Amino acid sequence: MQICVIEDNRMTMNVIKALLQRVKSYSVEAFTDPKEAKARCDTTIFDIVLVDYQMAEMNGVECVTHLRNLTDYQHVPIIMLTADSDRDLRVAAVSAGATDFLSKPFDTEELRLRVKNLLSLRQAQLSLADRARHLDQEIAQATRTIIEREQELIWRLALAIETRDGNTGEHISRVATISKLVARYFGMDQAFCRTLYLAAPLHDTGKIGIPDAVLNKEGQLTEEETALVQSHTDIGRRILEGGDSALINMACEVAMTHHEKWDGSGYGQGLKGDDIPISGRIVAVADVFDALCTERPYKAALAIDDAYAEIQRLSGIHFDPECVMALVAAKPEIEAVYAAPSRDVTAA
Repeated sequence: MQICVIEDNRMTMNVIKALLQRVKSYSVEAFTDPKEAKARCDTTIFDIVLVDYQMAEMNGVECVTHLRNLTDYQHVPIIMLTADSDRDLRVAAVSAGATDFLSKPFDTEELRLRVKNLLSLRQAQLSLADRARHLDQEIAQATRTIIEREQELIWRLALAIETRDGNTGEHISRVATISKLVARYFGMDQAFCRTLYLAAPLHDTGKIGIPDAVLNKEGQLTEEETALVQSHTDIGRRILEGGDSALINMACEVAMTHHEKWDGSGYGQGLKGDDIPISGRIVAVADVFDALCTERPYKAALAIDDAYAEIQRLSGIHFDPECVMALVAAKPEIEAVYAAPSRDVTAA
């Protein structure tokens, strides 16, 4: 245990130092200059401090006040050494943060025992702090594990839904990444961007309730079939609503609203403008942009510049203009998404 003694009377300082150094587990540093002691305490965490009250350069109350203002000395025991029995002094010392008092001239055995007892409390305090840090690390690791498992389950569920729609899963990966980029350039915080990244792959969850014959039909859909396909937003809502996590709640929001349009002509609930949740507005632009850039059995893929031109043409009609501006701002990173080789979406 490390002990700091601040006593401007050199003889008294040497007596205290010699007494405490008899204990092999104690490391003692002693100072006659309180300013030098303060500088040392600024860089070293002692386990106990003994400080005299009456010193020429600085009194003990001032020294204790300085130490208690240091984050690392909030709980370090401090013994005030004083020949003054004045009540006001002791009240001032306690108010400043002194833990205990020892009257001069002091009994060496009493000094030894007081230091021993306070250091035992200090050791218990350090052990508890160490245990708390260990528990924090265990909780952090458990939380990381839960997040990783949550992420894997989300991706695998989304991949299963996407596979039903005849796709490989790369679409959901790109939509998730583009949504995260748009959200970031839109000015959303890191927590929102991460949650949206994991919620976006579930935007078409409701398609699990659409018959294969309609979902994978080649050629023009009938009016009735179109209405059935459009019902996937409500099916997605029913599957995802009522969740306890922010992720599932956002996924429900996205599933319900990613086909809404800025001018109110979309489907789902017929929402318009800012009434459409920002998560739905972002995924809408990401989803359509990737659809434009992707080859499908019924259409060729557009070049990225042409896809951007189409998105910008629909700004203020289909899409939130601010989301379009964010998509444009993210263009270099989005181009990199399409330039990158295919990857395992469950590892995203």
